[in-house]
Amino acid sequence: MYKKILVALDATTADQTILEHVTKLALTFDSSLVLLHVADGWAARLFGADAVSPEIQHDKWYLESVVSRLAAEGIQVEAELAYGEPADQIIRWTESRDCDLVAMSTHGHRFISDLLYGSTADNVRHHVNVPVLMLKATHPSANL
Repeated sequence: MYKKILVALDATTADQTILEHVTKLALTFDSSLVLLHVADGWAARLFGADAVSPEIQHDKWYLESVVSRLAAEGIQVEAELAYGEPADQIIRWTESRDCDLVAMSTHGHRFISDLLYGSTADNVRHHVNVPVLMLKATHPSANL
């Protein structure tokens, strides 16, 4: 059914919600996963891939740990660390990797930011041409 699933991660405990579901999908349909985390902190926005900061190092470590865990379960998985605006990068990577499903957790509203710019989930669902699986985060959203 789904051959390649892009999984948007934000390195918080909310990721557990979406990872539980895509793990089952990947095992059921023999799908491969593309894990994508978009670094959007000050260092990432200013320096992009040249950024060297504790935040970027943590993001790399986090992705490597998730890849190791999923690969140990027999799932074909790769990870990408992108830089910039999360919605734009999710859309870009979905298209460039020929993913046929996007999976992401939602956090609810962030008030002013969502009112001015719209949420990441809304932007993604309006601009990709593949199904989007959005699950409300059931785990408290805390950094990992």
